[in-house]
Amino acid sequence: MNNEYQDPLGTHLEQRKTNKINYLEQLEKDKIIERQIRFQELLISISTQYINSDLSDINNLINKSLQQICEFVESDRSYIFSYDFVSNTTSNTYEWCAKGVEPEIDNLQQVPLDFFPQWVEAHKKGEAFFVEDVSLLPNDGEQGLRAVLEPQGIKSLITIPKFKNKELIGFIGFDSVKKINKFNDHEKEILFVFANMLVNIIQRKENEERIKAQEAKKEELLQFLSRQNEELNEYAHVVSHDLKAPLINIHTLISWFMEDHKEVLDDAALTPLHQVLFNVEKMDFLIKGILDYSTIDRLETEDKSIDFNLIVDEVIQTLLVPSHVTITVQDNLPSIYGNAWRFKQVFQNLIQNAIKYGNPEKGTIQVGYTDHEDHYQFFVKDNGIGIKSDYYDKIFKVFTKLESTGSSSGIGLSIVKKIITYYKGSIWVDSQEGSGTTFYFTLFKN
Repeated sequence: MNNEYQDPLGTHLEQRKTNKINYLEQLEKDKIIERQIRFQELLISISTQYINSDLSDINNLINKSLQQICEFVESDRSYIFSYDFVSNTTSNTYEWCAKGVEPEIDNLQQVPLDFFPQWVEAHKKGEAFFVEDVSLLPNDGEQGLRAVLEPQGIKSLITIPKFKNKELIGFIGFDSVKKINKFNDHEKEILFVFANMLVNIIQRKENEERIKAQEAKKEELLQFLSRQNEELNEYAHVVSHDLKAPLINIHTLISWFMEDHKEVLDDAALTPLHQVLFNVEKMDFLIKGILDYSTIDRLETEDKSIDFNLIVDEVIQTLLVPSHVTITVQDNLPSIYGNAWRFKQVFQNLIQNAIKYGNPEKGTIQVGYTDHEDHYQFFVKDNGIGIKSDYYDKIFKVFTKLESTGSSSGIGLSIVKKIITYYKGSIWVDSQEGSGTTFYFTLFKN
């Protein structure tokens, strides 16, 4: 009789225990997903700094990014090494150390590669070299790997190979001095992307210095620069695709989880999941913007005479125009020789911008042009919130937004500027806070 009364209670307690375990496991998964998203956002931020920088102080730029990545992965020392396979040595070229951690850059110049052959072999295969616990390495003499690492206070380390045109040129590394550190596969993948970014930024700096040093060969160097710009655009394209794949996986997994557990998830549980999906979609907009930005001067379709009346009409029909917004288009817009996709991007981004920052009660948008001797001057005008004069130049830079809310990429106006610059035109803004904004741009006649 006693057992019959105790069994339902035991089952209930067991179920509560199972539910608690499942809840804790889900919290841990949510933390992992949130960390992955923050890591990708950090990488995009660093990439933006690299793209927008004039590289006049590349050392500070690289050291800052080494610090940002190092702190995120909770390591204590980050560095860049160059390989010299002629002299069979490697040398430390950049280093960042956390507070209280001794720098080693002066002690690590022209280090013989014979000290760590397994390290070099892993890099030649394109693999990371990871030691979770240095104290577990074998004692293989004064020139062994453990004998090299322990005097530097290293408990864990990971090094990622750097390749330039399929040639191994060096590596980036992260030392953990204060504690044992682990790296999951996703973090390793992002560190590989960061290594490629460093190769590109250093190569870009080398190219700029080469251009200055060889001014006499201007025509040859201009062609070389054109190739480098194409490679930089290709880099943005590849990085965007690399970042998009894990985003799709995260979005799919979260959506499946929410669908499978919709009967048991309350609002408190759904809120962080919706926040994750919102941030995934926000990053997807950023990545799409990068792809569009890098595609502008890589289109291979033939140019032809484009009727701007048709272009603007098609753009307006594809946009979600709120009922309180009225768009007026001047009659008989001109035709210009060029690419339809590029011109659509210009009007789409400018009109979309006018809708977003327009008057919230009764918005009006005007699209028109004036005819000049050798060019047309177009305008897109709204009666919205306006822009501070301090932001006139900043708004055309990549990832710059007037406000941080919403999921827009902040790339739209930089795409417009790049297209207008591609056609050797000009673009500028005239605005007053609270009184609306007018964007002007010029395009030469055929």
